[in-house]
Amino acid sequence: MTDKIEHLILEQLRRLDQRLDNMESDMSDIKLRMTATEEHLASIMMSVAGINARMDKLDNRVGRIERRLDLTETK
Repeated sequence: MTDKIEHLILEQLRRLDQRLDNMESDMSDIKLRMTATEEHLASIMMSVAGINARMDKLDNRVGRIERRLDLTETK
């Protein structure tokens, strides 16, 4: 009787160990994907910052053009 119980317990422990191994593998994959997502997001943020810098330069240039051509409204 105790042999059966021990066998059942060992079988359950093996299954549990296998499920934990699968979870470890899945978690490793998730970490890799999260890192890739974070890197991609950082790249997008850098691109947006570059676009904003270019827009600021263009805004300054347009402002100078407007002043030279007296196109600005006086307040």
